[in-house]
Amino acid sequence: MAILTITDGPGAGQQYEIEAGKITVGRVEGCDIILNHESISRQHATLTLVPGAWKLEDLGSQNGVFVNEQKVTGCLLKGPCDILFGSIHVHFEPGPEIASQQEAAFPKGKASPKQGGIDPEDVKNIGKLTGNIISEFGRVIVGQKQVAGELLIAIAAGGHCLMIGLPGLAKTLMVSTLAQILKLQFKRVQFTPDLMPSDIIGTDILDVDDQGKRSFRFIKGPVFTNMLLADEINRTPPKTQAALLEAMQEKQVTASNQLFKLPPPFFVLATQNPLEQEGTYPLPEAQLDRFMFNILVDYPEADEEEQIVMATTTRQEVDLNTVLTAEDLVRIQGIVRDLPVSPHVVKYATRLVRMTRPKSEESPDFIKLHIHCGAGPRAAQCLILGAKARAVLQGRVNVSCADVKALALPVLRHRLFTNFTADSEGITTDDIVKKLLAAVPEPSAKDY
Repeated sequence: MAILTITDGPGAGQQYEIEAGKITVGRVEGCDIILNHESISRQHATLTLVPGAWKLEDLGSQNGVFVNEQKVTGCLLKGPCDILFGSIHVHFEPGPEIASQQEAAFPKGKASPKQGGIDPEDVKNIGKLTGNIISEFGRVIVGQKQVAGELLIAIAAGGHCLMIGLPGLAKTLMVSTLAQILKLQFKRVQFTPDLMPSDIIGTDILDVDDQGKRSFRFIKGPVFTNMLLADEINRTPPKTQAALLEAMQEKQVTASNQLFKLPPPFFVLATQNPLEQEGTYPLPEAQLDRFMFNILVDYPEADEEEQIVMATTTRQEVDLNTVLTAEDLVRIQGIVRDLPVSPHVVKYATRLVRMTRPKSEESPDFIKLHIHCGAGPRAAQCLILGAKARAVLQGRVNVSCADVKALALPVLRHRLFTNFTADSEGITTDDIVKKLLAAVPEPSAKDY
């Protein structure tokens, strides 16, 4: 007999005992478990006992079903887990009969095939898939391999990217192409001065059911996707820019006093034009810091530009192949998080970040002379996560200081703020980061 316990929301603490059969969860009479809340659909989901597990299925509900913070349409529940129906949190215990079946399948002393640490062969296979992704990407985008690599690293690490480049450099096409190759749901929002937060998050509408009862229903906005392109993000006021803060940090949205989880994986890829700054709204430091990478998109080489012109002035259409899926990306993100990293690499990343702060005694003189404010701890976190993701995407299980160095520019360039002295001398944050990489040595044996 399984037990379903409401842990948060209306009826918190109430328990339901579930026996064999098919159980319907919803908010109308006739459902076996009635959750009376506006976030619950009339028939929200079903629980069915199958051999070795309970099968959970979403019945096309408006606000979805999440198991351990991951959105599902159908899955098998073989152990205790937390389920989110709409905005009602419940804890599910599958019951002793399922546990006994699991024990028979995996006796004590014999581990489940999915248990254990990182499998090097699995990581090697990911490295091969990375080559396939770059190859497919190159069928549409000529050149820009470094940009593609940095985008993939951020996606594998679960981070967001700010892409800065002149108009016509295919920033939007790069993002949509990646979404196709990775089979991700993709939505684009053109940021304009009159854009409102509800245009991104969603809004409430008055809904009338079959019995004439009126209630407000939340209509989800474009933020409920896997990959959100915020095009020209600096052209909308701070009030609308701030609508993305919770989504980027917490992977959730709060609207009408309700909490809505975003479907995993979730990424914000924002673009920005370095020209025409009149009438724009620069991103505040708090929002800049939420972007893992700041990627500069530069002009193509001469031969690449010729290929671009040849390819884009004909009727040729490219049918892209899917290399990964959203579920694969979630699994890769888990591998990146689980990949161990040595204290040597962590010490180097944190030392690099601490050296960017002009008030630190150990900072070089050029930092104290040209930097007004340095990077915070999130920069070191992004360096390590990015280094781990870079290693996994290259099929390696060892993370080195070279991985940290390779990502120092995209991680630090938007987290350092130059003063008047640097600006008057034409010194950019890229110049300072390159100088910092040359000045800061890797930790030696005496540092341990």
